[in-house]
Amino acid sequence: MATRPDDSVFQRVRAHAFGTLSFERRQTTNLHLDEHIYDRGETIGPEFQKIVAQRQSILVFADDNPRANFGHDCRYLLYDAATGTFDRQAPARFPPIADAKQPKTLRVFHEPVRFDPNPILFHPFPPIWRCPIIIPEGTRYAILYSGMSNKRHLNDMEFLYRTLVDIYAFNPAHIQVLSYDGTLNTQDGVQAIWPGDGTAYRIKVNAQGNRAAFEAAVDHLKTRIHALDSLLIHCNNHGDYDGTPGTSFLCTYPNWGKYYNADFSAKLAELPKFRQLIVMLEQCNSGGFNGSIIAKSTAAATSVASAAIESQSSYVSADGNWDPFARDWIAAQAGHDPFGAALAFNPDTDADGRIEAEEAYEYANAVKDPRDSPNFSESSEAGGDIALGQDYIVWWWWCWILREVLEPYRIKLPPHEYYQRLHRLQSEFTKLTAELDKTSDGLRKEMTTKVSALVGSAFGK
Repeated sequence: MATRPDDSVFQRVRAHAFGTLSFERRQTTNLHLDEHIYDRGETIGPEFQKIVAQRQSILVFADDNPRANFGHDCRYLLYDAATGTFDRQAPARFPPIADAKQPKTLRVFHEPVRFDPNPILFHPFPPIWRCPIIIPEGTRYAILYSGMSNKRHLNDMEFLYRTLVDIYAFNPAHIQVLSYDGTLNTQDGVQAIWPGDGTAYRIKVNAQGNRAAFEAAVDHLKTRIHALDSLLIHCNNHGDYDGTPGTSFLCTYPNWGKYYNADFSAKLAELPKFRQLIVMLEQCNSGGFNGSIIAKSTAAATSVASAAIESQSSYVSADGNWDPFARDWIAAQAGHDPFGAALAFNPDTDADGRIEAEEAYEYANAVKDPRDSPNFSESSEAGGDIALGQDYIVWWWWCWILREVLEPYRIKLPPHEYYQRLHRLQSEFTKLTAELDKTSDGLRKEMTTKVSALVGSAFGK
C-alpha cells in the first residue's frame, strides 16, 4: 500500500498541472487531483483504455470538455508519488474510475466550467392544452436504461417515466428501469428530490444498468409481446466508439463495460414480431446504433432518434441536471418542459392530436444544444409516424368540450393526482371517440353525396 505523500508534494503537482494549461484552456479545462496513490502496474481508469502506472504515481485528471458526456477526449497527467515530478501525459476517453463501487477520490482544484444546479428560471407561459390521449390497441412496454449514471441521466429517465405513466397511461408494471446499481444511486450520490418539480422521485428502478439486465429485460418480453404491441426503448448515460464505423458502444455498470451496438441490436432481433418499436438514445456516439437497430428490428415499424452521430459526443445542460436532447425529446412527448412550462413551439406540426416519433425528434433537433448532432432513422414512413397514443380522428370540438370540463380540475389538483383520475376515464373516452368517428364517417358520406349533387347541378355531369 502506497504511503500518502506530504501535502507539499500534492501542492507541487497542482501547480505544475495548472501551469501546463494555455491561457485559453485555463478558461475551459477542469482539473481534478486523485487522492488515491497508484502503485506500479496498477490500471488507471477503465481497463480497455490500457493505461497503467509505471511507478508509484499521483494522477491529475484534466477534463477539456466538462459539459460533454463520456467518452470524449481528456487527459491523465501522471507524477512521481515521492517527489511530485511530472512523469507523462496519457490521452484518455473516460475519467479515472475503474469501478463505480470504488471510493470516490477525485477532488477538483481548478473548475472554470461549473454547473449551477439551481438556476433562476422564468416561465411566463403555461403549456398549451392537449387533448387527453386515447389508449391504443395492444399493450405498450418500455425499457429505460442507464449504466454509469450521473444524476442528469436519472433525471431524464424520471421525466420520461412520469410522461409515460401520467400523460400516456402506461402501466408501471410494463416499464422496466435499469440504472446504475439498481437503486436511485448515481455517480453523484443517492438522489432524493427530482429538480423538475421538487418532489420525490417516482421512478421504480428494477435492476442494475448492465448488459445482463438489459438482455434479461428483452428476454422477459419474448413471451409477452405480441403482434399489436408497442415497445419504447430509451438509453442514457455514457457511450463511445472505437474510432471506426460500426464500433459504437453503450457503457455498463459498474466498470465502464462496452455493450456494442451490434450485440445490442442482435438481442432485439430475438423478439417475436410486434407492431412498433420507438427508440431514443442519449449517450455519446449513439448514432452508431441507428442503422443496426433498424436492420435487426422485428417490429413492423421502427424509429430511432439519437443525440449524436457516431463520431461525436452528446452534451449536458448548463445546470448539470439534464441531457438537452433527451430532455427536449421527452418534453415534446409530454407537452411541457420538466418544470411544467410551455414549449418553444407546438411539436404537433400536422395538428392531428398526437406526437409522432419524427415530430418529437424534429422538436428536440430544432431547440438543440448547438454542440449536439442529433440524427433520426426510420424503417419506413410508418416508423416516423409511431406515437405513444393512438391515431384517431374526431370532430374538432371534442377537445374543446374536454378542455372546458377538465380545466378546473387540472388547475386545482397536483399533476399526479389529476392524471390518476383522468386515466380512470380513458376506456370510456375511447368508446366515445369511436362513436364520434362512426357518426363522422356517416355524415361525411351523406355530405359527399349532397355536395356532389350540388356541384353536378352547376357544372353538369
